[in-house]
Amino acid sequence: MSYAGPEFEPPQNRRSRRRPLVVGLAALVPGALLGWLVYEAVGAPGGPGGTAGTAGATRTAAVASPAPTAGSPSADDDKRPAGSPTPVPSTASAPAAAPRGPLTGKVVVIDPGHNPGNFRHTAEINRQVDIGTNRKECDTTGTSTNDGYTEARFTLDVARRLRTLLQQQGATVKLTQDGDRPWGPCVDERARIGNTARADAVVSIHADGSAAGNRGFHVILPASVHAGAADTRAIVGPSRDLGERIAGNFVRVTGSAPSNYLGDGTGIVTRKDLGGLNLSTVPKVFLECGNMRDSKDAALLTSGAWRQKAAQGISEGIVSFLRG
Repeated sequence: MSYAGPEFEPPQNRRSRRRPLVVGLAALVPGALLGWLVYEAVGAPGGPGGTAGTAGATRTAAVASPAPTAGSPSADDDKRPAGSPTPVPSTASAPAAAPRGPLTGKVVVIDPGHNPGNFRHTAEINRQVDIGTNRKECDTTGTSTNDGYTEARFTLDVARRLRTLLQQQGATVKLTQDGDRPWGPCVDERARIGNTARADAVVSIHADGSAAGNRGFHVILPASVHAGAADTRAIVGPSRDLGERIAGNFVRVTGSAPSNYLGDGTGIVTRKDLGGLNLSTVPKVFLECGNMRDSKDAALLTSGAWRQKAAQGISEGIVSFLRG
């Protein structure tokens, strides 16, 4: 998200915000992180890394944003005009019948951050909604690479790949949006979709929009919040378990490093200002897959082959969580 969403729109302008974030990861799948250290030591080609940068995420505001320019993603990406909603079959919203497998009976909700059409609906996405602790914009446009490949396109592509992998394991998978609506949903509705589905796990997929040189992924966990419509106390523990398993598997499968600018190298951050987490009553995490504004991370995010690895890493983390 760039710090996705209003979900990733901090209280201050993202280009100037510096925010220390609470970390606390006792066990982030040590074997996976050790594997990454070895991976870095031998100089894996194209592997993430980079010098430590200044904390803070730069977001694309949801105010009258112009249509982004066409990006230059990998050859497997379509060349639609920038900002065009991804075309889907007329039956896209109908859940596919999942084969029987180890996740049969489990429900997973995937939340692709933002919507390609948000920039055309600034009045709607700027509308304030209740996030439990305060009020925020319904949504934002998200960020993009310097070449114009948008976060909304990235998140929807990864979400669809992830859906396929989870359905192959027998899970029932629902998306909060599948390119089948002109804008949104708002962050409070995104939370309700997971709650209504009684999801066993919810993952919100994003990509950050921080300064160049800031690299790597991080998983955002819900803080313990009990205010207004928000009460995350019951989901803090299981959400941490979900997030740690995703982080460890994401490292192992993609070779990407944990963020060098948030999370003190653990890839884990806790926040209490995100409505999508505050309003959830089921285990839920956000995943920032990389920084779209860094050229090295952008080269990964625009690669279809890497996006498949990202989906695989997330899937294996979810499977590990659901199977205990």
